[in-house]
Amino acid sequence: MRIVTLMENTPGSEGCAFGHGLSLYIETERSRILMDTGPDASFAANAALLGVDLASVDACVLSHGHYDHAGGLLRFAALAPHAPIYLPRAAALDYYADDPGDLHYIGIDKSIAALPSARLLDGDADIGGGSRLLSGVRGRRLLFAGNARLKQLVGGKLVADAFAHEQALAVEEGGRRFLFSGCSHLGIVNWMERFREAYGCWPDAAVGGFHFMRPAPYGAGEEAVIRQTARELAATGTLFITGHCTGQDAFVLMAEIMGSRLKALHSGAIFSL
Repeated sequence: MRIVTLMENTPGSEGCAFGHGLSLYIETERSRILMDTGPDASFAANAALLGVDLASVDACVLSHGHYDHAGGLLRFAALAPHAPIYLPRAAALDYYADDPGDLHYIGIDKSIAALPSARLLDGDADIGGGSRLLSGVRGRRLLFAGNARLKQLVGGKLVADAFAHEQALAVEEGGRRFLFSGCSHLGIVNWMERFREAYGCWPDAAVGGFHFMRPAPYGAGEEAVIRQTARELAATGTLFITGHCTGQDAFVLMAEIMGSRLKALHSGAIFSL
């Protein structure tokens, strides 16, 4: 398996654009999948620079309904109109960030759900080539307090986002299994449990954000959540490759516990697993 980071918050490969968002190109022996497209069309320019032919992608997966993962979807649809775009039906609803003095829309362009290639999902789905989309996380353990600022507009009122619009990608290849999550708003430990429910084992590797980033220093409770998450992830034996919304401060804390089981994503970084 080859994973090419087409967009991430931090600089990596020389010449690659970087910014707040995530886009991953996943190539296996049986399929080519694009997971998320970052905040804008920059992922496509990075793909060209890195030798990734987006027109050859078999399918695109949207992890959840936030702009920093869906901003380049219209560009992708123009480049690969044949490729289905799998998104949770709820991803097209209205999502906001409620920051002090700054309530702003963070959802996706509404025209995405109306694309001919859009496939709106209400649950798990087999998308072929050994790949499956997972939803329906039941656990709510070790959720980060930063989620509290994220809202959904329902009936004209802002309510807490329950993240029913979040899904993860599971891929099987050569007897090994992999988990890809966008931001893990529902908690990476809970997504790991969801994977184990589906497959009866932990994934060999898991790639994606953990949503521990925040502008201010962590409080004692937040740091405790991060450290406990790291301890539980380390106990699985899975290799974790993370970035985007995880945040550098959280990465450092987790690396103290997880050691070589934790690696960092950067824009343009390529991994062979």
